[in-house]
Amino acid sequence: MREVLAIILGGGRGTRLYPLTKRRAKPAVPLAGKYRLIDIPVSNCINSHIEKIYVLTQFNSASLNRHIVNTYRFSPFSGGFVDVLAAQQTPDNPDWFQGTADAVRQYLWLMDSWKPQEYLILSGDHLYCMDYRPFIEHHRRTGADVTLAVLPCGENVASSFGLLKIGENGRVVDFKEKPKGELLKACQVDTQALGLSPAEAQAKPYIASMGIYVFKREALIEMLKVKEHTDFGKEVLPAAIDKYHVQAYLFNDYWEDIGTIEAFYQANLSLVKQPNPPFSFFNSEMPIYTRPRFLPPNKILDSHIVNSMIADGCIIKNAQIRNSIIGIRSRLEANTIIENTLVMGADYYESAEERQAKLNEGIPPVGIGANSHVANAIVDKNARIGRNVRILNKDHITEAEREEEGIWISNGIVTIIKDSVIPDNTVI
Repeated sequence: MREVLAIILGGGRGTRLYPLTKRRAKPAVPLAGKYRLIDIPVSNCINSHIEKIYVLTQFNSASLNRHIVNTYRFSPFSGGFVDVLAAQQTPDNPDWFQGTADAVRQYLWLMDSWKPQEYLILSGDHLYCMDYRPFIEHHRRTGADVTLAVLPCGENVASSFGLLKIGENGRVVDFKEKPKGELLKACQVDTQALGLSPAEAQAKPYIASMGIYVFKREALIEMLKVKEHTDFGKEVLPAAIDKYHVQAYLFNDYWEDIGTIEAFYQANLSLVKQPNPPFSFFNSEMPIYTRPRFLPPNKILDSHIVNSMIADGCIIKNAQIRNSIIGIRSRLEANTIIENTLVMGADYYESAEERQAKLNEGIPPVGIGANSHVANAIVDKNARIGRNVRILNKDHITEAEREEEGIWISNGIVTIIKDSVIPDNTVI
């Protein structure tokens, strides 16, 4: 795997994940209380012995860059690295990234200096555990120019993905990016050819691209010469079907695109709501790495906690916590109730003097104040939620943008925006 170079696409503005992406790049969004989205593909690479990794991003890259610098440090003898490449304007490329393929094209001069045998291209907003070595070995064994990781799916989600058809020996013969209507129906195939049972094939009659590709170096260079092709799914791959050997590789395991607020919320809470969740952070053979923090142990006083995860360095007093994730450095004051909620925690502690000074100014300290009740919500980092606050979406509002108040509602899920202040006695 030393001949493979990985490229993780950080995505655009992350509008579907707003307001979590208001001040951070999409790959830097916190996950499961202590991780970041970027930790998933980077950890998969490290576990697959791929240690040359570039992360391409365009918006709000400061926190992502800080996380990567503080987390991934390889031995100087290994030659490994994880580097962020942010969009920049140059005489040759005066525009920002125009799409996924254009992002790779603009930095190909740098990445190709390593002369890799293959380029492994990944997305930065997916949740899955994958050893890339069998995938790359399949690509080499079949002599393909490009291989796509695929999985079967049902009609309810098929239109959100690139869909493909395969011929004999797994060769891709057609590719449509996010088809709708009749085009979608035309993409149905018999997925028993992938090894599914008749019942599974009936429930999942589509083959979806996971946005994970491995390119032969020469093929990628040649494909990216067509500057009008700015996106892999929309242009590069459909055009490659007739000219290049394009293969499919089945990954029939858990994989979730968490690019929306609802998907992000559900993916996080699935970690605690199920006895055996589809994704596990407890796999010793495929660990998920993140920034090492030297935080104190949790201090939990007279609390009732059910089906939840509590990250490091929390102070919890007389709380009731159900089906929730409590992130690093969280502080929950007396008699709080947290239900079906992702609390992302804080980037810092406030001293007793600082907390009292804030209270004297009428500003709640960082954390969740006494006698507050939060349900079915996401509380972003460093939020200051006062006493006797009710965040319950009592009016069942589906969509609302009250950014000036620090509140955003998407698909009925209330998000408290990072660094926001929710005054005492607020009811949402």
